[in-house]
Amino acid sequence: MKKVMMAVLLTGLLSTAVLAQTYDIKEMTLAVKSALESRKARFGELKSFKATGAVGENNKGYVEALSGGADVNALVAAENKDRKFVYEAILEQNGLDASAIGTVEKVFGKVQRGKAALGEKVQDENGNWN
Repeated sequence: MKKVMMAVLLTGLLSTAVLAQTYDIKEMTLAVKSALESRKARFGELKSFKATGAVGENNKGYVEALSGGADVNALVAAENKDRKFVYEAILEQNGLDASAIGTVEKVFGKVQRGKAALGEKVQDENGNWN
């Protein structure tokens, strides 16, 4: 339980919506911990790009570059790589088939939309950017 709480504190990914479906990180492996720590380290820069509208949260649980250059694209790629790794760890650790990745992504997309600050770009379930 302590390991799951650490994951919640590090990433904010594990919301009550996800926990209600019993999707969680059951084992804080070194690889999962590394992905979460990388996300934490880039949080400020990502938040800054979100505030300017260069990056938004899409409806699949990932960030998306909406403008900007190579620096934005590199940050988005790194963030999405870590998010996907965590999502896949959740699948594996919860005994879910790889085909359930879309469900996990959608749940986390909703979580991330709910956390967005006023003025940040988010994609609704229909694909529209607000």
